[in-house]
Amino acid sequence: MARFPYEDRFPVNRRLPERGRPREEVVAELRAMATEEDAFWETGKCSGTMYCGDHEHYRFLTEAFGLFAHVNVLQRDMCPSATKFEAEIIAMALDLMHAEAVTDTEPAGLVTTGGTGSILHAVLAYRDHAAATRGVRQPNLVKPETAHPAFDKACHLFGVEARTAPVDPDTTTVAVDALAELVDDQTIALVGSAGNYPYGTIDPIAELGELALERGVGLHVDACLGGFILPFGEELGVPGIPPFDFRVPGVTTISADTHKYGYALKGSSTLLFRDKALRNAQYFFVPGWSGGKYMSPGIEGSRSGGLLASTWAAMVSLGREGYRRYARQIFDTAAEMMAAVRSHPELRILGRPTFCFSFTSDEFDIYHVNDFMRERGWRFNGQQYPNAIHMAVTRPQTRPGVTEAFATDLADAVRYALEHKDETPFTGAIYGGVEGGLTAEAEELIRSVMEDMLDKQMRVPS
Repeated sequence: MARFPYEDRFPVNRRLPERGRPREEVVAELRAMATEEDAFWETGKCSGTMYCGDHEHYRFLTEAFGLFAHVNVLQRDMCPSATKFEAEIIAMALDLMHAEAVTDTEPAGLVTTGGTGSILHAVLAYRDHAAATRGVRQPNLVKPETAHPAFDKACHLFGVEARTAPVDPDTTTVAVDALAELVDDQTIALVGSAGNYPYGTIDPIAELGELALERGVGLHVDACLGGFILPFGEELGVPGIPPFDFRVPGVTTISADTHKYGYALKGSSTLLFRDKALRNAQYFFVPGWSGGKYMSPGIEGSRSGGLLASTWAAMVSLGREGYRRYARQIFDTAAEMMAAVRSHPELRILGRPTFCFSFTSDEFDIYHVNDFMRERGWRFNGQQYPNAIHMAVTRPQTRPGVTEAFATDLADAVRYALEHKDETPFTGAIYGGVEGGLTAEAEELIRSVMEDMLDKQMRVPS
């Protein structure tokens, strides 16, 4: 897709127009853009991004959203429905993460605006709770190299030192002994992923839980990606899914995105706490403001009731049976796609993933495969250290013919890569896609930042 496909087709607004345009004209422009952009992922050739891909489901959620889109849930006296929606979303998510295993504290939760929002709130809660209960003044967070960059962002924003542990190159999960060496009396929490974004593999949460209990620190499980599919895979008997939730002693918080495999609209996630005392540490109070006593449960103030309503609607309309049905299709499809990869001796899957996987090559730069697949309409996410192609299987890939097309195109791509292995590939690793979708200025900025990081030897080998 071109970088700016609409500049010659629709008006460009460089300032607020003096007179508004007719609503019919505005909607027609929006519909044209939406229809053309949807046509891309509807092929099933897009990794991740579109987790549901069911327009009927989207219409249902849009209707639910529209009924409460204008509501500000900050004013709960005017919209008590928001309390029902949020409380039940949290209760259902806690049930999915086996909060019944917690007997000594009271579990709680928070609905956030996405995975980054959940991670930000978790780090904030750990920082303030550690300061209040342990006197921590120079906080640090210890995480795997594969942990999402949102943890680095949270540490940057909240003045927490981010300490990064390497991963085992064979398992693509964190090396627990190396992580343990980074823990000290100022550590506020450890991090493990279920599964991690780069490889889809699950860190050894049980071992991390033991370490967290031994050192007296928290353990956050980032299940933003897997939180609403791995539990159903476990119910279905999919191998390679160990307990990663509140059944594991030592796990104190879990982030799980409802807007991924929970099939809610974008802008919705959950952050779950083993103990509400930790959640309460992130509350913000200003009792002396002239506008009245102010309190917010998290970083945001105003929030749209539409996101709560539509997330609740997604969960109660699907139920466990619906989630299990879709999970079975996704796990089966992922297994077929990984079998296609393994059929080529030149390719190698990293670690032991289930629904989300990455593959590389020891014979050629894997981005030659990406270059070819891109011409066949595929859009993968790029990995690095080592270079790899990432495929998060979602419902669009479960459509008829997609796995067959993947196998056929991959075979042709491997032949192409072997023929061009002495050349430099066109694409490279950019989070959320591959190089070529950014402006020249943005690409140059990324290159300069990466070069600076390498000069300073900041990259952690995996």
